[in-house]
Amino acid sequence: VQLQASGGGLAQPGGSLRLSCAASGSLDYYAVGWFRQAPGKEREGVACISSSGGTQYYAASVKGRSTISRDDAKNTINLQMINLESEDTAVYYCAALRTGAPVSGWFFNSPVGIDYWGEGTQVTVSS
Repeated sequence: VQLQASGGGLAQPGGSLRLSCAASGSLDYYAVGWFRQAPGKEREGVACISSSGGTQYYAASVKGRSTISRDDAKNTINLQMINLESEDTAVYYCAALRTGAPVSGWFFNSPVGIDYWGEGTQVTVSS
């Protein structure tokens, strides 16, 4: 499975962006999520959603400002972000891990267990 992220770009503080991740195959049995890496910082988890879509988990830094969703009919994962802050500037990566388990913080702590990574998409929040 190949993942292709899109939707990044330049946004103003307080603005919004919608990131999408298109998969070349089915993600029915995969939990999926988004990570980001800012310059000089380690990669961190942003949001994730279980294979069933029944559970979602968000990093504290984006909780309340982000919504992750999945459309298994189209093999896509979306991340809607509002009230963008300069600290959201980073390269965003989508990721998939084969599991039927509910998601929580463990997903963000499992980068070595990720089965598929997408290429990143740059998000820059600046006025």
